[in-house]
Amino acid sequence: MRLEVTGLLSLIWLVVVIYAIIRIAGSTATPGAKALWIVLILLLPVIGVIIWFLLGPKS
Repeated sequence: MRLEVTGLLSLIWLVVVIYAIIRIAGSTATPGAKALWIVLILLLPVIGVIIWFLLGPKS
């Protein structure tokens, strides 16, 4: 069975986005900051996750 590369990369990216959202929801940031980060990731998935990894809450 042959896996499409784009399908596999999309699945990996989906896991990364879900991981980021779970980490944001469990962080100690304020509810407003959590909502802002989640909206950013949902509206701009690639840029949002990269910005979150670089600037997001570390706890």
